[in-house]
Amino acid sequence: MSESNKHYWLKSGSYTLMLNVQQVLFGFGSFYFLVRMLDKQSFGVWTLFVATTSIFEMARSGLIQYALIKFLSESPEQEKPRIIAASFALSAAIMCVCIIINFCLAGWLSRIWHYPGLFQMFIIYNGVYILQGLLSQFQWIEQAHLKFQGILVTTMMKQGGFFFFVFFVFIFHSSISLVELIYVQVICTAVSAFVEYFYIREYIRISGRVHMSWIRKLFGYGKFVFGTYLTTVLSGSINQMMLGTMISPAAAGSYNVAVRIINLTDIPTNALGAIVFPQSAKRFASKGIEAGKYLYEKSVGTIVAILIPLVLFVFCFPGFVVRLVAGTKYGEASPMVQLIILTCLFNPFDRFFGVILDSIGRAKLNFIIISSFISLTLVLNYFLIRRMGIMGCIYGTLISDAVVVIVRQIILYKILNVNALSPFVYAWRFYPEFVRNYIKPMFEKLSD
Repeated sequence: MSESNKHYWLKSGSYTLMLNVQQVLFGFGSFYFLVRMLDKQSFGVWTLFVATTSIFEMARSGLIQYALIKFLSESPEQEKPRIIAASFALSAAIMCVCIIINFCLAGWLSRIWHYPGLFQMFIIYNGVYILQGLLSQFQWIEQAHLKFQGILVTTMMKQGGFFFFVFFVFIFHSSISLVELIYVQVICTAVSAFVEYFYIREYIRISGRVHMSWIRKLFGYGKFVFGTYLTTVLSGSINQMMLGTMISPAAAGSYNVAVRIINLTDIPTNALGAIVFPQSAKRFASKGIEAGKYLYEKSVGTIVAILIPLVLFVFCFPGFVVRLVAGTKYGEASPMVQLIILTCLFNPFDRFFGVILDSIGRAKLNFIIISSFISLTLVLNYFLIRRMGIMGCIYGTLISDAVVVIVRQIILYKILNVNALSPFVYAWRFYPEFVRNYIKPMFEKLSD
């Protein structure tokens, strides 16, 4: 691997880690105050609205981001204005599709979720789509030039601005409408895009003509990543949408409380995933299958070992955790949290399956698996929610997660000869190694 690629992966990995931490802090902080400020119906509607709009944003990122970064970083200077022009054209086309879908779905969703104001929310959010398109393009151009300061600053401005607004409204006991929350997002995104432009203005050179050849290259490279992004965000949103449609937005809000608690356990998985991807790609290229096999088993085992104490605590004290995170009015989420926390033990297997397959060039297979998983979840949840209500969604998720983990382990065994039991061996070894390498030396230093 060249020095420039090593430099890119090092900085990109650090950037991803910092963004993950920032996203968790501001995202959870905003949730913490909103869930206390809004009534159950309003919070449920906000949950459904965010889940729906996130689908379009993630789809655009998946289709353009990695393709733009790849071609900008590898192509000669004279080609870069054409690449940037093609990416802006592709982003604009996706934005137009999102706006059209917004107009088509706004009225229908407001009726099935029994919230007339939802129509206005979707229409206003079109401003966020436009501004976020500019912000994302600017950030990807900066990343392609191995610069990350502007990305961190503007992401903090966008997410932190929304968080501090919610925080001050909560502190001063003011009332807030869902429409006003969207206006705040428009303002934060606009300011962030304006600031990001000054970080990358020296790199903005756009061709006066859009070359279809570059649009085809960008689309061809990004289509499977696009599919994976889209299906991944759908897998996280589809349960809430089904509950909002089949039961009520309040039920979706209660489910979201459980999901937010589970998402806190994703921090170590996401952090290690940002490191494993470049290491996996490098080791597979230089050392072959055995290196990828070891890295998968060791990484999954480490995360499982870290998660087990967290899972046991939440499983034993779900009521305390729910009250701590969401307050007293979501007590019905306790049994949901107690069961859905078990899916956290599946997450490392799922996460690193995708990391390993992407790093060895099998993104298409990863896309097929995720699509099948969503289809299975849809079918199971439809029948179980009708029979069991909101708990049917939990059981459906548990069953589909278990089935997909088994399928993925079979595939990994055939491709990389991965032993499904090896991660648990590494997990068992983690505790004495941690005590020997970290706890014992710490006490020895204190005793000296």
